[in-house]
Formats: sequence, structure tokens, C-alpha cells
Amino acid sequence: MSGTSTLGRPARAAREPQETSPARTALRGGGLLVLAALLLFLVALSTWIGAKDTSLGQVWTAIWNDDGSYATDVIRQLRLPRTLVGLMTGAALGVAGAVMQAVTRNPLADPGLLGVNAGASAAVVFGIGVIGLAGFGSLVWFSFVGAALTTVIVYILGASGRAGPTPVRLALAGAAVSASLSGVIAGLTVFDSATYDYLRFWMVGSLAGREPQLVVQLLPFIVVGLVIALLLARSLNSLALGDELGRALGARIARTRLAAVVVVTLLCGASTAAAGPIAFVGLVVPLVARWLTGPDLRWVLPYSMLLAPVLLLVSDIIGRVALPGDELEVGAVTAVIGAPVFIAMVCRRKEASL
Repeated sequence: MSGTSTLGRPARAAREPQETSPARTALRGGGLLVLAALLLFLVALSTWIGAKDTSLGQVWTAIWNDDGSYATDVIRQLRLPRTLVGLMTGAALGVAGAVMQAVTRNPLADPGLLGVNAGASAAVVFGIGVIGLAGFGSLVWFSFVGAALTTVIVYILGASGRAGPTPVRLALAGAAVSASLSGVIAGLTVFDSATYDYLRFWMVGSLAGREPQLVVQLLPFIVVGLVIALLLARSLNSLALGDELGRALGARIARTRLAAVVVVTLLCGASTAAAGPIAFVGLVVPLVARWLTGPDLRWVLPYSMLLAPVLLLVSDIIGRVALPGDELEVGAVTAVIGAPVFIAMVCRRKEASL
């Protein structure tokens, strides 16, 4: 009887995130619709607001028809790509943060835990200071490759030994590789002022000046990462119970963890390449999503995918209008907004466990 009881409790615990009342399910679905509507409104607002005054009619016309006017060029070549990059980057960071927190079973983990930001930054520094690259398009791909290679190295280090890629080993490997790459970055930037000038703006995180081609180049990586993440939701729910209980429930722990690392690499690499390392989005948004929906990742992931671009676009719009005649980079605004939210969530102590 004791064995049955012991096995029964984990089984019930595993089903708890999934067994919800129809009313709660409808409420969560309604929340997603509200977030989607808010996001559409912010996309329109982001495309409308800028240094040059434009009307909503001009925005609508410019999206569907290129009439060759200056206003249309501004909207199609500057504002729309900026908005789409914010949309893509936000969704990628939000989902990557939720996956990282689930895989490490640490609600304070963020996408940079695997060294993605450090790898991207090191690649940019290497491209400018050593190879002499100057074009943003080339540096984007250097950033993406650097992020991917760093994640692979961290996973290999974390997977070494009999225990395999446990959350603690992955976190320690990521911290060690990030520290090493930070030393390399500091060494290269000290001796090259041009590299330092570029990196200090890139490290803040920005959506400004992104070209339409960038959206086309990075969109496939982000779409693939988001789809894999959504398909992993059920397995990540089992993984949250721990390795032993996850295996008892039929979860393939190693395969799930590897797929999660691939997701984080695709999403974080693409978003960092597009906008630089933007702070707090991948950390705060999954916390808020879990507060709204509960621990079930089948809801946390979609909520994170919508909440994060809402935060990013709001921050970008604030950055455009905060300073007369100038603007704040979006990474600085997300830090100002995200830090108090993060402190409030920690003080509640409700999100201490996944």
C-alpha cells in the first residue's frame, strides 16, 4: 500500500498543472486574446510614433502601398522593420527565458545563463577588432554564430561526467565560459577604441536602425525555436518534477534537455544578434506569466511569447518620446521597467518554486 501511495502522489503532482476547470481554461484563453489585441495596438502605435509626424492613414497606406513619398520610406524602411524586430526579439526572449527557467528548475534563471550574451558579444568584438568588419549585416551573423558556439561549448562541458547535463552543471559551465569570454572582451576593447565605441552601444540593446533584410534573415530561426518550445511544453512540465520522477512518468530527460538547449540557442542567438543583449525581458516576463497562469508551461510559454514583445514595444515607444530631440535605447528602458517588477515579484516570494 505504501508503494502505491508513494507513486500516486507524484502522479497526481504531475497532473496538477494540467487538470484545470473549464472556467479557468476559458479565463486563460481570454487573457491570451487580450494580450494579442494589446500587441496589435502596440505594433500600430510603434509604426506611427517617431521623429517625423505621420498620420495613421499614412501608416496604413505605407504598409500596403509604396507611393514613393518620404513618409512612406520612413515607415517602410525604418519604423516597420524596427517594430518587427521588437516583435520577434521580444517573443524569442520571453520564450527562451521560460524554457531556461523550466530546464534549470530555477525561477531566477535567464537566457544568458548558458553564456549566449557573452558569446555573441565576444564574436562581435572579434569581428570588429581582429577581422576588421564594419557592416552591421556581417556582425549580425558573427553574433549569431558566437552565441551558438558558446552554447554548444557550455552544453559539452555541462554534459561531461556520469551525471550528464544536470541543471547545476549547465549553470556552472555557463558561468565559467561567460567569465572567460568577459575577460577576452575586456582585453580586446581596451586596446581598440573603435571596437569599444561600437560595443558600448550594442551592449545596451537597441531596435533602431534595423534593416528590413534583418527580419527576413532571422525570422526562420525564431519561428523554428518557438515551434520547438511549444512542442516541448508537456515534457518540460514533467522535467519540473525532477529527473527521477520525470523518468518514472515517461519523460526522456536527456533528449528534452538537449532540445531545450537548442531552443535557447536559436531564440537567444537570433534575438541577441538582432538587438543586442537586452536585459530583464527573459527574466521578468516568465515570472509574470507564471503568476498569471500557474506553473503549466502549456500556458506559460504562449503568455511569455505575447507578454515579452508587449514589454519590449512599450519600452521602445517610451524611449522614443522620453527625451526631446533624442531617444533612449530600448535596453536601458527595459532595465528601468524590469528591475522594479523583478524586485516586486521576489518580495512576493510566490514564484520561489516552479
